[in-house]
Amino acid sequence: MDARDAELKKELNATLRARRELGEEYESALVDSFLEKVDQRIDGAVERRVRRQFAEQQMVVARDARSPRATDSWGERFGFGIVSLVLAVPLSAIGVGAANLPGLIVSWVGIVGVNAVQAARTNPGLFGGRRRRSSQGGDWED
Repeated sequence: MDARDAELKKELNATLRARRELGEEYESALVDSFLEKVDQRIDGAVERRVRRQFAEQQMVVARDARSPRATDSWGERFGFGIVSLVLAVPLSAIGVGAANLPGLIVSWVGIVGVNAVQAARTNPGLFGGRRRRSSQGGDWED
């Protein structure tokens, strides 16, 4: 038996003894008092459960936010880099053939742009701006 259950059983026994001593005219008040104590106990238990479940949900959300997504694997990033380099050669040739140096520049701006978008997608906050000093000590923050 739980300690709280033992305490509740003592409360019930005390209420029953008080009813025997005081008589039936106080029965309603005694029952109401006991039920109020039971309600408080139930409210406390429900509140603890809700707080625990809320904390567990926050932990799950925090773990999900920290863990990399399934699509952010090293193999995906490596493969994207290799494909970019392989496609850079013919794109550069097409750019030079079509418009000489400006064509080469446009093709490489496109290659760099696609890679920057991919990097920003897999690393949120990568291009989030300059870091600034916190007003509270020497810590750096985003």
